[in-house]
Formats: sequence, structure tokens, C-alpha cells
Amino acid sequence: MDTGFWVRLYPIPYRDLENDQKFKKYSLIEANCAKATDDLRPESLRIQPNSIRIIEQIDTHRDGWDRRRAIVQKLAVKSMCQVLKEEELHKTSLGLIKPEGVSFLTKKRQITDSAKREKAYARPGLFDKPKEPAEEIPFQFYYQFKCISEPDCAGHTLSIIDWEIHQSYRKWRGIYRDERELLSKIKQRWMMMVDSTTREVFFYVGNLHRFQDIFTVLGVFYPPIKRA
Repeated sequence: MDTGFWVRLYPIPYRDLENDQKFKKYSLIEANCAKATDDLRPESLRIQPNSIRIIEQIDTHRDGWDRRRAIVQKLAVKSMCQVLKEEELHKTSLGLIKPEGVSFLTKKRQITDSAKREKAYARPGLFDKPKEPAEEIPFQFYYQFKCISEPDCAGHTLSIIDWEIHQSYRKWRGIYRDERELLSKIKQRWMMMVDSTTREVFFYVGNLHRFQDIFTVLGVFYPPIKRA
């Protein structure tokens, strides 16, 4: 929090946490961590889940977006092109970028074999508490965009792995029975967040452990534009 240096805390078995440890986005937490030995990305820290303590949830009701903005602004804003170059040179795996000309894309995806997934969840010692496998959804969502500060940028297409977008699909399908309408509502919601006429738009991006040249959108930071 003081340095503005990125960290990745894992593994966090969220469904296994006690109720008073289940933090939300933009929560301040304390936890015991150590440098990961099985993940050489510089930002990765292995966390002790049972040490998690929630200090505060920074919502947007009391101070608007100001407190969140003050924290996020400590991070360097880069282009996606720059993040990819830094990954190649320094193994950088997380970044805050400012996109331009954002569009939204939906693609059908192949669902994992259900029997294999159920077997994995039932494997002794893999999880502390018994649980149902997390439901996969049959679509993958993407943002397409260009980098503002890179005139030679050919454009980027990044998968959105923000938990909220998949949870919205599960929740809204009970409201919007027609699949086309459901997908339209999801697109409408995630395009609203990247409306640069009313909001400052930034993406949190990070790469995959197994495929470190592949980056995804971890989340969107979209505070309203401050008018003079």
C-alpha cells in the first residue's frame, strides 16, 4: 500500500474462508505471505489463507471514488504494448493500462469434462472442505482495444476473467431467458464501464502462470470523470 508495488496473493480458496475473511473488491486486508517458490513471477506471493484479516472495505458511497483513485494512482499507467515488452525483458506479470477504442466480444467456449472436474474436487487433500464444482459458463468474453500512447499498436484482444462477469451470467440468466438478450445485457453492462465520455477507463491486466505471454483483463477501474 505504501510503495504502490504490485503483488499477487495466491492461492486463496475463497469458498473455504471463514465468513469474516471473505473480502470483497477494494478491501484492505492483512495477511502473512512469503515469496512463492513455485512461481518465479516477481509479483507472486504465497499467502496463508487462515491469516487473512479484513481491515476495511473501501466503497464508493462515502467518499465517492476518491479513496480508490488515490490508491490506484500510485500505480504506473502503461500501454499494453509496454507491458508485453516488460514481460519479455523483466518477467513483469501485472499492470495498469489505459485502453483506447474499446469493443466487446463474446465467443462460445468448450466446457471442461464434468466427470473429470467432479473427480478433481473430490480428491482427498486437495480442498479442506467438501464443495460442489464451480459451474462453468459456455461463453468467454473479451475486450478489444488499442494503446493510446503507441502509434504502431496493432490492437489487442484480451480475455476478461473478472469473476463478476461470469457471476452476472449465472445470475441474469434467471431474468433474461433468451440467451441473445442475456448476452446483450452483459455486453451493455461491460461497455458502460468503458465509456470514455463519462469515465476514466483503466484495465488491470495480468498474465497466466503456464503461458506467461498471454495476458488477461483481471478487472476494470472506471471512476467518473471529474468535471471542472
